[in-house]
Amino acid sequence: MITAIREVRRAKGLTLDDVARACDPPTTAQTIGRLETGTRTVSVIWLNRIARALGVTAAELVKLPDRADIPVAAVLDAAGIEAPRRAAALTPPLPAPELVAVTVRAGVGDYRAGDAIWCERLPPERFAQALNRDVLVPRPGGRFVFGRLLNREGAKLHILPLGHGTRQQVLSDAPWLAQAVRLIRSL
Repeated sequence: MITAIREVRRAKGLTLDDVARACDPPTTAQTIGRLETGTRTVSVIWLNRIARALGVTAAELVKLPDRADIPVAAVLDAAGIEAPRRAAALTPPLPAPELVAVTVRAGVGDYRAGDAIWCERLPPERFAQALNRDVLVPRPGGRFVFGRLLNREGAKLHILPLGHGTRQQVLSDAPWLAQAVRLIRSL
């Protein structure tokens, strides 16, 4: 199995030792190095352990022949822009059952026309993790509310829709909500 463990680890700025200590249970840097280079076979158990340590899904660590990773050409920070010190690549969002997308037809709030917002669907017991995030909430009749989740009181959600002069909406008993996790913007 070809993995992207090294690429993901380097993109996150972590050392072999950092990943080894973050594994549960902890392991050695040498073991992580062997798994990265393929000198040791990566089992599903190891793949899941390393994915958790890196904060990614196991699927993001598996390289598929037709997968289109995007090379990082430059790094931008407050000091300016420079070439990356090491080769790196970013993986475009992977389709998954819990992902839904919102496309922006006209600019509103921080979003511009043409933006695509990837959202992760959450069940009611996980709504609290979306506080102070932009969320998509289904309503009856195929309608939706999209805005900032301000508060949650039991089964009631307090949402502030985007745009100037909008009023907070209180929704009850939403079957799910989807929190914004990635913005794709064309320039």
